Amino acid sequence: MKTFFGILLSIGLAGTALAQTKSYTIGLVAKSQGNPVFQAARVGAEAAAKELSEKHGVKIKIDWRTPNEEDAQKQAEAIEQLVLAGADGIAVSCSDANKLTDAINSAVKNGVPVATFDSDAPNSRRFVTYGVDDIKCGEQVMEELAKIMKGRGTIAILAGNQNAPNLQKRAQGVRNAAKKYPGIKIADTYYHKETPQDAAARVEQVMQSNPEITGWAMIGGWPLFTDNALKWEPGTVKCVSVDALPPQLAYLRSGHVQMLLAQQCYEWGFRSVEHLINKVHLKKDPETVRDVSPLMPVTKENVDEFAKNWEKWLPK
Repeated sequence: MKTFFGILLSIGLAGTALAQTKSYTIGLVAKSQGNPVFQAARVGAEAAAKELSEKHGVKIKIDWRTPNEEDAQKQAEAIEQLVLAGADGIAVSCSDANKLTDAINSAVKNGVPVATFDSDAPNSRRFVTYGVDDIKCGEQVMEELAKIMKGRGTIAILAGNQNAPNLQKRAQGVRNAAKKYPGIKIADTYYHKETPQDAAARVEQVMQSNPEITGWAMIGGWPLFTDNALKWEPGTVKCVSVDALPPQLAYLRSGHVQMLLAQQCYEWGFRSVEHLINKVHLKKDPETVRDVSPLMPVTKENVDEFAKNWEKWLPK
């Protein structure tokens, strides 16, 4: 039986242990607030924070510092603010690698490790990048589209923000793979602001100007976040798109899109936090700088099963 003083000592020791629980703040800087892929990344980061807090006996907090719309300058400012606020690590998806490299390097110089996800800044001092291999991503989009089109037709590449290095590489991947198909002609690569409305308007404008287009290689699925974005009769124009968010799945079911290649956007947040905690808490670096995430093909046949993922990936 514990004495009164023994009980007090136990309480004191427990309180000391509680007070000494290590805490970490991880900054998360995605490209834009409204894009569901980054909402899923945020959920993944929060899930990692909870799981790793319990696993390592620490407290991990996610500090979400994402601009409302894409703005590399605001991302750079967010990184600077996180450093000043005492963040222990930062994960960022780079809207413009050139504009973010200095901010990343400054953070690292000040002792704050930086990971990138989705879109890298390859010339910066980030210690790891997690996401798809963008060249191979573009190649896979083209390969799947070529199969569906039986190796013949005219295609357009929908490419989003032309300053984003990940999208530049994906577009290059499409062009690389297209060289294997002499029966396929590329009309052009079409850039636009990365909002669903701008993307849908761009597709409609291109189709009106180029009625010979019979296929779309969408290296991002921006227009598919809106209703009735694709004006052609289902099946008359073939389409393969990156990403497979809930609004996009409707286009598979309607037959307007033949395949979606899903990025593991929930894992963008989860793996980034995991890498940062490994580094700052366990003092462990990743085996390689590039942590490559495979794409998951989604078709009409497996769309309902895949859709169940979004029940946990997006906030209610």
